[in-house]
Amino acid sequence: MSSTAVVSRSFLREQLRAPLTLALMLAIPVFFVVIFASVLGDFAEALGGDLARKAAAAISAGWAAAFLSGTLAFFQLNSSRGADRRLALAGLGSWPLAVGRLLAALALGVLISAVAFISLWLNSGIAHPWHAAAAILGFACIYIGIGAVIGAVVKGPLEGSLLVVLAFAVDVFSGPAMTSQGGFGGLTPTRTAAELLIAAGAGKASPGSDWIAVALVALGALVIAGGAFWLSARSSL
Repeated sequence: MSSTAVVSRSFLREQLRAPLTLALMLAIPVFFVVIFASVLGDFAEALGGDLARKAAAAISAGWAAAFLSGTLAFFQLNSSRGADRRLALAGLGSWPLAVGRLLAALALGVLISAVAFISLWLNSGIAHPWHAAAAILGFACIYIGIGAVIGAVVKGPLEGSLLVVLAFAVDVFSGPAMTSQGGFGGLTPTRTAAELLIAAGAGKASPGSDWIAVALVALGALVIAGGAFWLSARSSL
């Protein structure tokens, strides 16, 4: 087994060993799909948007995956900065460490997306389940990049976590069907993924160009996350 695979499995076990992390991975998607969806619909109505109930439940599953994946990616990088630097200096290398961290974050994102998808399925059903599953995973991948970048730039855990929450809040309330005016919501990285998830919740098909766009954005976010992990492992203690 390669050193990268060993490192990735070690990092993943490190995250899943904490009971609180496991509890949050189960509880937060349920909270978002069951409770946050209705709040999101009310906010959309107040802001002049037209987010329907099933669409709100669907997009809330995506936001659950985004929030958890981004937060875990941030804390994974923020809490391991010194340890990764020492491991790199000990001979493991910064690139194997970065790839291991990225694979661990991606595995967590897949698990979180699966929990969010199952929560959505059980709560309201899904007209296009495979479309919804892919879009939810797209949310997770995009926020892995956002969380990792914030973790690489901001050293303070409080400041960084608040910045992740701020980015998340701006993204949520400027998303599609949330307001009567586009604003700068069209510039957010999750815009197309949100549109795909809303369409899946409403039983509508989406054009292939939108799927390609989401795949490219998600892949770009993962590449950026890998770069952030690499830079963190190379930074001075």
